[in-house]
Amino acid sequence: MRSTPFALALLLSAFAGSPLSAAAPPPLPEEALPAVATLPENYPKSWVLVHDFNFNAILDGRVVVVDTADTAQPLKGIIRTAQFGNLLFAPDKHEFYTAETFYSRLTRGERTDAITLWDSVTLQPKGEIVLPGGKRQQAVTYNGTFQFVNGHKWAVVANFTPAQSVTVVDLEGRKVLSEIDLPGCSHFYPTGARGFTTFCADGSLTSIQLDDKGQVASSRTVADVQDVENQAQFQNAAMAGQTAWFVTFRGQLKGYDLSGPVARPLPGNLSVGTAEGGQPEWRPGGWQVIAAGPKGLLYVLMSPYGKEGSHKDGGTEVWVIDPASGKRVSRIALQAHSASIGVTNETTPHLIVTRADAGIDVYDAVSGAFVHSLGNTTAFNPILVTPVP
Repeated sequence: MRSTPFALALLLSAFAGSPLSAAAPPPLPEEALPAVATLPENYPKSWVLVHDFNFNAILDGRVVVVDTADTAQPLKGIIRTAQFGNLLFAPDKHEFYTAETFYSRLTRGERTDAITLWDSVTLQPKGEIVLPGGKRQQAVTYNGTFQFVNGHKWAVVANFTPAQSVTVVDLEGRKVLSEIDLPGCSHFYPTGARGFTTFCADGSLTSIQLDDKGQVASSRTVADVQDVENQAQFQNAAMAGQTAWFVTFRGQLKGYDLSGPVARPLPGNLSVGTAEGGQPEWRPGGWQVIAAGPKGLLYVLMSPYGKEGSHKDGGTEVWVIDPASGKRVSRIALQAHSASIGVTNETTPHLIVTRADAGIDVYDAVSGAFVHSLGNTTAFNPILVTPVP
């Protein structure tokens, strides 16, 4: 015990004379506080919006702004999307819109549903539209439960009580316009000049057009567009212009022309195809399993372990399909088991893949070559990828 202070003194003396102490960096310069950074008005095409569901603290959901070309500091900003939130981006207005739910005592108390408006340059809130009834659908985020209609002027928000309906909101006028009952139907996609299409549990779709006051002007149902028992569709759509592409649990590709007042199912019987090595078979799997890329190509996340109930298990490859020819043009082997995919709108587009371990990987969307990894520090649970338009 008596020798301990002496030994410590020798150690400190040796360290003080070592090259490590001589190479200590100078202190950082003083910074003025507060210091507030801003983002560019027009986001680079290498940027994507990644929805972080944050499973360990769902009350604190967020969307992160990520530069997929910057491996040193890919995280550029954070937008809060409280409790099962959804997000829309209007780059022409430099605004984000988040559909959120709050409780006055954080986890209990009075409930408020609202659409929050955010400045995309400062990432600061600039207003909100309170939604009536406390009925906004709270579910793990899909891109079909909060959508623009009528350009970027209005939005539609999914409700679930468990009765299903949609609230139509005037984003420019900052007011609620109407609520439309949608019994047995969920998820919706902009259709025609001022409307949306929703898919229903009986295998039909319904297309609704709105008048200038947000009320129903017309409604048309098209029966038997999907076989919900054998070929149920994933509800995350890949938009190629005004065509919405869906893939089914067993690998069929189904397209819908949304340019007119009523959605029109495209003819043909397209498929992602088959391959050897399935255990028992290759099937689409993951959360955001399909994305549209350059020249109308479709990208589908695939798993060799496909079976009944595996549709959300993620995948190990991305298969690229040309719907014009009906052929698969390539297979991209992924670095790790992955959950969601998106394709950037860059001149040289990139495939963005969110991994099961929360990492984000970047691939060349044309050649399929692995480019780099952004690691797993930008989001805790990256589940949706929205490329900058």
